[in-house]
Amino acid sequence: MGLVLLANVSAQFNCVTDKKMKQFYGKNPQAFLHQKDLYNYLSSKNTNTGKNTQTVITIPIVVHVLYKNAVQNISDAQIASQIAVLNQDFRKLNADSNNAPDVFKPVRSDMEVMFCLATKNPSGNITNGIVRKSVSNNFNFEEDYFKSIGSVAWDPTKYLNIWVGNPNDPNLGGWSSVLADVGNSDDGIGMNYTTFGTVGTAIFPYNKGRSMTHEVGHYLGLLHPFGEDTDVPPNSANCGTPSFDDFCADTPATYYPYSGSPTFPNNTYTCTPTSSGAMFMNFMDYTRDEVKVMFTNDQKTIVTNTLAGPRASLLNSNGCSSVLGVHEVEKVNSITIFPNPSSQYISIASPLMKINTAEIFNSEGRLVKKADIKNETYKIDVRDLASGVYFVRTYNNYDFVKSMKFIKK
Repeated sequence: MGLVLLANVSAQFNCVTDKKMKQFYGKNPQAFLHQKDLYNYLSSKNTNTGKNTQTVITIPIVVHVLYKNAVQNISDAQIASQIAVLNQDFRKLNADSNNAPDVFKPVRSDMEVMFCLATKNPSGNITNGIVRKSVSNNFNFEEDYFKSIGSVAWDPTKYLNIWVGNPNDPNLGGWSSVLADVGNSDDGIGMNYTTFGTVGTAIFPYNKGRSMTHEVGHYLGLLHPFGEDTDVPPNSANCGTPSFDDFCADTPATYYPYSGSPTFPNNTYTCTPTSSGAMFMNFMDYTRDEVKVMFTNDQKTIVTNTLAGPRASLLNSNGCSSVLGVHEVEKVNSITIFPNPSSQYISIASPLMKINTAEIFNSEGRLVKKADIKNETYKIDVRDLASGVYFVRTYNNYDFVKSMKFIKK
């Protein structure tokens, strides 16, 4: 164990979310075509989605601790320390937020998202939100965390599942599932037990819980400031290409991750050198925990739209007993279409009101498609529709609920 911990002290934080994305899109090329439409939607400030129901959204968490020995069976206190960090970082309540350079302070954002350990399990029974399981010494955490030999996810449309264990690569900090694959059995976050929380097995320089803040950012739709292609060497010619875009105008464009503790200002990897340089203190970069201190307003836009779109079902979770009911008008307003415009698919999110039928009409008023809605975030293939403006009417049984417009590219 000592050798593993020592390796983490000198290593660079390694997020493998981008590799998970490449694996997923390699197996699902149609989803890759859909990705740009999705992120154009998520980054749009004109989606009129808001957060629909609550000023601050609370997301229930279940932590699956997969341990090979007593040291890896992290304590309740270590888990609590990580939840506390998430709630500080996502509400801009972290004391070191003021460490951000003055030039970047105006774009710091309160994401208006909070987290709680689940108080009810999927069956409605009381829980502390923690699952513990002893696994064998040859257990492959990266591949098997969500399987029956690991710990099966609680309903991923209602809970943020977090698996904490010992990866084969001790320098692996964590990863998040792919946003285009919401609701599948591996949907959630995997974390190295040495980068989780602020006490116990958390090891410097990744012992302030920011690795988890980073991965939850991915879970809620955020990309790295340098994009998602970290397998290539630094090359400024990559600037402006799709794989090197985080869809946030207020995070200066870079073409390679920052690590360690850079000195401000720093233009080593900026696409356009400026007097302020890179925002390497952003939670979504690769710097040390003590360096990462902020999210931005444009990142908040993506998180807000993610919670109104791909992860809208979390709004209707009763995993935390503090979640309140909403008025009927708010339930109707929670129904959204994304991405919009789209060339491949649209999804209808209805987190707070049940709908079971959707009808699509063209601009001439002709019915061109009808779909039976089977869940709270239902995808409809629109590739066969001609480019133009369409209207979607939604129904609860035979009762009309809401009409919405979308553009087919």
